[in-house]
Amino acid sequence: MARIAGIDLPKNKKAKVGLTYIYGIGRYKSENILDEVKVDKEKRIKDLTDKEVKKIRDYIDKNETVEGTLRTERKLAVKRLMEIGCYRGERHKRGLPVRGQRTKTNARTRKGKKRIAGRGR
Repeated sequence: MARIAGIDLPKNKKAKVGLTYIYGIGRYKSENILDEVKVDKEKRIKDLTDKEVKKIRDYIDKNETVEGTLRTERKLAVKRLMEIGCYRGERHKRGLPVRGQRTKTNARTRKGKKRIAGRGR
């Protein structure tokens, strides 16, 4: 089983899809990585040799920000916005959509389950 950036990659997936299980790597970036290290994108994870896995692991460690480091950076960026009190930071604090979406209807994912006013009986 291939283990890259602390993540066990699924054995039966193709390499280009398997790499997307790492936080911070999507389909486009995974294909670019495989092109850079000259590994076949259509090859299954279980069919990769140890040498190929090592090349991929080394490339990701050297050139990409993934997993814990990326999560920390994003968390600190949001925290900074909240501390300086900008509009985006206020929206994060209140749990509302940040990028200008409407809230009269929709926005349930961000706002959470409906709370009905006047239910104090």
